[in-house]
Amino acid sequence: MSEHELNIRLPVDFDDLLQAATGFFWRTREAQATAQGATGVRDRGMRSAVTGGKQMDGFAELITRSLGLNGVPPDAIFQRAGIELPGYFRPTKQWDLLVVYDGTLIAALELKSQVGPSFGNNFNNRAEEAIGSATDIWTAYREGAFGTSRRPWLGYLFMLEETARSTLPVGTKEPHFPVFPVFKNASYAVRYEEMCRRLVREHLYTEAAFCMSERGDVLGRSFREPASDLSVRSFVLSLLAAIRIGMGKG
Repeated sequence: MSEHELNIRLPVDFDDLLQAATGFFWRTREAQATAQGATGVRDRGMRSAVTGGKQMDGFAELITRSLGLNGVPPDAIFQRAGIELPGYFRPTKQWDLLVVYDGTLIAALELKSQVGPSFGNNFNNRAEEAIGSATDIWTAYREGAFGTSRRPWLGYLFMLEETARSTLPVGTKEPHFPVFPVFKNASYAVRYEEMCRRLVREHLYTEAAFCMSERGDVLGRSFREPASDLSVRSFVLSLLAAIRIGMGKG
């Protein structure tokens, strides 16, 4: 269903903003790596560009702008401060973006990324993190952590570096039982795509988006969405539809 059918507004330059968000992602990573390197103390591996955070702020800005176009007041959107929500297995969990309107939790978003060279262990870590965060918040919701709020909208948006290491087939070890066919000789890109799809299929997240881009693309021209069912546009439309209902406008 289109934004017109849903009576929803998207920024007219939505696609340009996606490219800008991608360019910002790579510029921010480069700046963080350079700044931390200048101090003479660098994190191990690629973490010098990861621990600074903020790389996904361009995507957060696109989402925030879309929310504003659809009547969400600025004081209902939380990005850097006030992003903690109670958990069930832990006291709190910080989300990347929240929408809390009139004391009601309407939406919680995770905006994550993965850049090489190490994709193997990081894929497992990202999968466990995504599943754990969703399980935690839904259990907290069941136990009344958010009062009488209706079921919130939960979103997971993921950016992956497009490179030979992330797109070439990878073998799997099956010493006891076979893995699911979709993962056999699948690249990390395919694994991430299928992970995002299954997160939604199993109702862990309401919507997921998966995109890719090439390292160092400060203009965002390599931005790509391999799967139409995991597009950022569909992701934002789903969020905005939930926002209209949550704010009593639907």
